[in-house]
Amino acid sequence: MVRPYTVTRGRTRPAAEHHIGLMSQVKAVETDKPDPRLDHARTALLELVRREPRPVAEVAADADMPLAVVRVLLADLAESGLVRVSEPPAPRGGHDPSLLREIADRLREI
Repeated sequence: MVRPYTVTRGRTRPAAEHHIGLMSQVKAVETDKPDPRLDHARTALLELVRREPRPVAEVAADADMPLAVVRVLLADLAESGLVRVSEPPAPRGGHDPSLLREIADRLREI
């Protein structure tokens, strides 16, 4: 097992120019050949987003890595031009206040 701070080289946040939210969509950029300098963790993330855009939270869950680590690694991949990170699509019709109230009520019951 490799410690998360080793994989991120001690960094706990992505570079300031990268805003990577939970629901940000990540998609691999097609290249002719993979970058041989990528370590196992970055290669695994790249494979997870190769087929279609996926939210960061889903990528972290499927990679079985802490979210903070995934954000740092995705920022590295974005800086290398290997992935594109975009804001999530805007919700249609806005938020339903009654649904939000029901969710809050159910959480209080727990």
